[in-house]
Amino acid sequence: MANYQSSDSGFQMTETDKQFLLQEARASIMGLFSKEAEEGEEASVEGWVNVSECSRSIKAHCGAFVTLTRWGRLRGCMGMMMSDEPLLNTVREMAVAAAVEDPRFPRLSLKEMEEVEIEISVLSPLKKIEHASEIVLGKHGIYLVKGRSSGVYLPQVATEAGWDVEQFLGHCAREKARIGWDGWKSADIYIFTSTVFSEESFL
Repeated sequence: MANYQSSDSGFQMTETDKQFLLQEARASIMGLFSKEAEEGEEASVEGWVNVSECSRSIKAHCGAFVTLTRWGRLRGCMGMMMSDEPLLNTVREMAVAAAVEDPRFPRLSLKEMEEVEIEISVLSPLKKIEHASEIVLGKHGIYLVKGRSSGVYLPQVATEAGWDVEQFLGHCAREKARIGWDGWKSADIYIFTSTVFSEESFL
């Protein structure tokens, strides 16, 4: 089994980091379109945050999800729990994937892009725990691994559903990892935090 062990302590993102990642996500999607789209983006580039202004967090090897919404409705979402690539690269890749690879939606068009809002969820490096009591509801997401089976819930799932820790683990084990309600008891349990931010935050 791969070694996912890593401490999530000290992982922080600055507002500049967040703005830069959002800019890069949009630029990556715009890069899919024609020269006309690229020319239309030129005006937006001026005044953008430069990578030199960012912290080391954008180079961290951690997972990220990019969510696209249009008129408040989901238009695409793709991500990964962990990555061997720097966060910046992962965000760029997942932004493009959300635009063209989400099987639930057709490929995003340039016209739609004008109405799309981008949200990014950055996952801290995974931390393996030895006991379920280490899980803080509302703060920690969980990632269960047992053999070739795995399942994940983001931090907000437990609070939105009103679950306690055992229900959080049980639902993840049964519905995500497919290892049965009590499967988490013999699985490796990892926790992580999620930093969520969107373009709306910087308007």
